[in-house]
Amino acid sequence: MMMGLLALLLLLAFASLQLFCFADDDNNDDDVVFYESFEESFEGRWIVSNKDDYKGLWKHSKSEGHEDYGLLVSEKARKYAIVKVVDEPVSLKDGTTVLQFETRLQSGIECGGAYIKFLRPQEAGWKPEEFDNKSPYSIMFGPDKCGTTNKVHFIFKHKNPKNGEYVEHHLKYPPSVPSDKLTHVYTATLKLDKEVKIMIDGEEKKKANFLAAEDFDPPLIPAKTIPDPDDKKPEDWDDKEKIPDPNAVKPDDWDEDAPMEIEDEEAVKPEGWLDDEPEEIDDPEATKPEDWDDEEDGVWEPPKMYNPKCAIAPGCGEWKRPMKSNPAYKGKWSPPLIDNPNYKGVWKAREIPNPNYFELDKPDFEPIAAIGIEIWTMQEGILFDNILIAKNEKVAKSYRETKWKPKFEVEKERQQAEEEASGLDFLASIKRKVFNALYQIADIPFLSNYKPQILDHIKKAEKQPNLTMGVLVSTVAIILTIFLKLIFGGKNQQCPRIETKPVPVVAETSDDQGSDGEKVEKAEKNETAAAARRRRRET
Repeated sequence: MMMGLLALLLLLAFASLQLFCFADDDNNDDDVVFYESFEESFEGRWIVSNKDDYKGLWKHSKSEGHEDYGLLVSEKARKYAIVKVVDEPVSLKDGTTVLQFETRLQSGIECGGAYIKFLRPQEAGWKPEEFDNKSPYSIMFGPDKCGTTNKVHFIFKHKNPKNGEYVEHHLKYPPSVPSDKLTHVYTATLKLDKEVKIMIDGEEKKKANFLAAEDFDPPLIPAKTIPDPDDKKPEDWDDKEKIPDPNAVKPDDWDEDAPMEIEDEEAVKPEGWLDDEPEEIDDPEATKPEDWDDEEDGVWEPPKMYNPKCAIAPGCGEWKRPMKSNPAYKGKWSPPLIDNPNYKGVWKAREIPNPNYFELDKPDFEPIAAIGIEIWTMQEGILFDNILIAKNEKVAKSYRETKWKPKFEVEKERQQAEEEASGLDFLASIKRKVFNALYQIADIPFLSNYKPQILDHIKKAEKQPNLTMGVLVSTVAIILTIFLKLIFGGKNQQCPRIETKPVPVVAETSDDQGSDGEKVEKAEKNETAAAARRRRRET
């Protein structure tokens, strides 16, 4: 009896040991291909670009309110570039690969990126100090927000085996960037079954198939046929569906010269109108700057200000009768349109086989040879931390649970306490939930044509608290209108067209990666104009 009991205990102990070892295998250190915690200084390990464009200062800094260190973007309105070469290239072709990192927008973000580029092997002779926006990557992943752009990018570059060109493929309908100042963890899981899964804070936000045309733009697999570039429309091809009626005659009483507006003869000048007072006057408190040189700067003139007398009067300056619509206005006459009897339809070039067409069973990714952060931002305070490349989803999950989650929960509690102390807890909580819900609605794929409009309204509501309710109401109205059109509009209803730039098929020679190029030019112009306005006010 005792021997049997002892044997049973040994068997249970052995089984427990086997289960422990098996469980430990799920989180094997061998599954961690790369990990950067930034607990130690990045200097000497990460290489800062020495290119002239990248003047932003990187710092080894603690996350606000934590003892945890990260890589900090310390200055606003700067370009930044830093890179870390991995010990051995990481293959993306064998099994599962997880790309994960944390960012915290400690100062918020109005215009800038916080994404990471996973670089493929560079050309011979390339040096990390030369890292810039032209350094080719395999995958670009992470948050980006500026103007109507509000997305978590997932872009991969793939070589066309027929012509050797690398093409950027952008994930369609990517998730939006969280709108708070908390630490968030971004995870992209690439699987052998051609699938990619995007998660934010461990919650799945998007799943896509690399080979599906509806998931990436442009599709990885090119079209089998293309329009023949040498095919020309016949000269006698009439593609005008409607034509002016040749038998129509302008009515005798049609006056083309009648103006659109006329003076309102019944209008009377308001009592108290100040005819002799100008609307603007010289600022009496302005003084000529001591360093003003009339010969170099021209004759100094004091800046103008609004005439205070006009503020208490109906108006100033010469009074003129207001204009009103002319009831006799008809405009230029044109004959009505009729069906074109010679209409042949819209001409299209004939289709020919696409010389660059190819087929694949799965993507042929280039390996990851380095990890780079190359961004431009108008805000400082972006903190990167816990960059991970792993071959096991459970490993990535354990890092989220042990590295990210404790910080996030502390930050949420602190945020809630601050809101309670300010007496705005309930309203702020409701407002935040509404914004998060609206951002999620904007991510719905069939609303993609309207996404710029929706995001524009949401941004206005976030920036202008006093207008939040009105803007939110208009945003909800837009969304309801869209739903009603989609439900009741019928199959022939066309969506309102919003002009957006299509994602180009980018060959390796392209200078533009992501949206940085346009953002830099636009923001620099805005900064220059703002500086000029400040100088005028100061004088």
